[in-house]
Amino acid sequence: MKYLFSIVFIALLFSCQTETITGEAPIIGNPPMEGFNEADSDEQAIDITDQVMTAMGGRAAWDNTRYIAWNFFGRRDLFWDKQTGDVQIDLPSDELTIFLNVHQDGEGVVHKNGEPYTQADSIQYYTKRGKSIWINDSYWLVMPFKLKDSGVTLTYEGQDTTSAGEAAEVLALTFEEVGDTPENKYLVYVTPTDSLIKQWDFYRNASDSLPSFATPWANYQPYGDILLSDNRGERGLSDIAVYDELPNNFEWIK
Repeated sequence: MKYLFSIVFIALLFSCQTETITGEAPIIGNPPMEGFNEADSDEQAIDITDQVMTAMGGRAAWDNTRYIAWNFFGRRDLFWDKQTGDVQIDLPSDELTIFLNVHQDGEGVVHKNGEPYTQADSIQYYTKRGKSIWINDSYWLVMPFKLKDSGVTLTYEGQDTTSAGEAAEVLALTFEEVGDTPENKYLVYVTPTDSLIKQWDFYRNASDSLPSFATPWANYQPYGDILLSDNRGERGLSDIAVYDELPNNFEWIK
């Protein structure tokens, strides 16, 4: 499958972007995260993945993104400091707010009806629940940026058509010792005209012959310097926002 010259040119352009606001060593191109299973991944799948990153805004833009807010299926609101790992989750139906850092376990702050929990076991229980929520909900929002994450193996599955009738290149993602459910598998459908993921099929177990569900990835819009999609068919993500600085109407409970 030949990709448009403009996409290749953009990839070269973004590969030259090296400055990050974190002050860390510059990143060139789209190198894999430590622990990505490059040895067992297909070169063609990796090439397509790098084009997805470029189409989504580029690695430098993703690395420099600071704060991301969104609502998950109308159930809960999340606010994530991507660079520190701080996350705050509001669950209105439970009148519960959870603050945690995704790089730590069992620590954080939990408010019920505006009052903080003080018992360590309750805090540990809810922060663990909050981390599982973040793992799930953030993957539904930013999965295209995480195709070369730790523990991921990418394989090229050939060409197919999305449920919406678009021709696509299909990649399989399998996992090893990462997240809450490493036994899962995803097929992602990348349309070569724009290098965007337009559908994913979810398999509860990598050995399953049929997916548990398939949803579109539609309505890509720019947020800050990156693209994000909110349409998952019958369900959707809403109130998406990307900030360089904390908004005035937001206050951590930490």
